[in-house]
Amino acid sequence: MAAFRALAASRLAVTAGFAPLPFGGPAPSSRAALHASAPRPGPRVAVVLSGCGVYDGTELHEASSILVHLSRGGAEVQIFAPDVPQMHVIDHIKGQPSEGETRNVLTESARIARGKITDLAKLTAVNHDAAIFPGGFGAAKNLLCCIAPVLAAKVLRGVEVTVGHEQEEGGKWPHAGTAEVIKALGAKHCVMGVTEAHVDQKNKVVTTPAFMCDTALHHIHDGIGAMVRKVLELAGR
Repeated sequence: MAAFRALAASRLAVTAGFAPLPFGGPAPSSRAALHASAPRPGPRVAVVLSGCGVYDGTELHEASSILVHLSRGGAEVQIFAPDVPQMHVIDHIKGQPSEGETRNVLTESARIARGKITDLAKLTAVNHDAAIFPGGFGAAKNLLCCIAPVLAAKVLRGVEVTVGHEQEEGGKWPHAGTAEVIKALGAKHCVMGVTEAHVDQKNKVVTTPAFMCDTALHHIHDGIGAMVRKVLELAGR
């Protein structure tokens, strides 16, 4: 399972290689400036999905929790996914590939988005204040060539991220070895608890362990909430 990443305010990974681009929305119109009493729009947040299902797409609990916390925070959310074939299809009961079956990442992600989804190729930094990438093995298989927490480490040299703890601690942190991968990429790994989120102020990147920890679902939900709150703060809206 993968942790979350949120790239906010000054950076957003949107190109085919997921290289960071500068944020910056259009200047407010003169009419809007005159009506200072008008409600201020919420932060514009892109949520990038990678399919539907933890073993070959997006982790559903993580995606749902993100959307709940963004809704509570008053964000304007737009959901994206790439219009590409999945790497493969996993039978989630057997935990094995389904031979001869193919699925499309955008079509599968639309299940989570309730049909309201846009091709990732149309995502532009200028229209969003932040982007959040839920975890799940689809982030590794359908978005890039590494697991989700490592995306920021591959894109931003020296970035600070967390995938939780660096030791398995009797199985509580079964994916602890990911921390060494992050370090090998030249990034800094920060040890954090599952209900916490780490903020890299310089790069405007927020991460939380999520399902990197084998714990109760509500703990993961709380960590995601901490991450989303930090993202909205960084978005400055």
